[in-house]
Amino acid sequence: MGEHIDVIGSGMSAGTPDVVVLDTRFSCDGRDVATALEGCTAAVTAALAVANERGITEADRQSTGIGVNQRWDGTGQKVVGYTAYHLLRLAVRDREHVGDIISDLARSTGNAFGLDSVSLKVADTTALLTQARAAAFEDARAKALEYAGHAGRELGEVLRVQEAGGAMAPSPKAYRTAMAEMSAGSMPVEGGESTVTASVAVRFGLR
Repeated sequence: MGEHIDVIGSGMSAGTPDVVVLDTRFSCDGRDVATALEGCTAAVTAALAVANERGITEADRQSTGIGVNQRWDGTGQKVVGYTAYHLLRLAVRDREHVGDIISDLARSTGNAFGLDSVSLKVADTTALLTQARAAAFEDARAKALEYAGHAGRELGEVLRVQEAGGAMAPSPKAYRTAMAEMSAGSMPVEGGESTVTASVAVRFGLR
């Protein structure tokens, strides 16, 4: 194998999130399991009706957890009832109406409603990932040129390229803004930025 240099380049591309993900929770208490489940089922049915009215398609709705827990008295010795819960994830593609949707869910399901988290994402990261990969490769080339220059050599052809992983992460501003602006009325949600990163390992020949 001829002389070569191995470098790792990294790149980043940023975009505005266009989907707001609501992780909702519906829970109901009952003296027995059947009563708790009936109440929870009624709440989820009402929530799905809101989703239909607001144009949230079935593809953008996902049950992420269903269960029943025992409730104990203050001593922890006696079961006094049961709590049924249903976790429902809703992807909202119309960010301007997120606050209205949350308000509708709260009104239609009452105290059974809970909101575990609000997160933001880019629906299609293909273009962002392409840009991040291009930036990562150029970063690798720039590093290789620099090291080759320090060694008094010239950079040769590319011998190997291996993607070293990447990730997508929302900026902290996106979460801070979304959570800080929650109110009893409509809830504005600002998208902030989401970044896609790419990393690539490249082997260049040396001349």
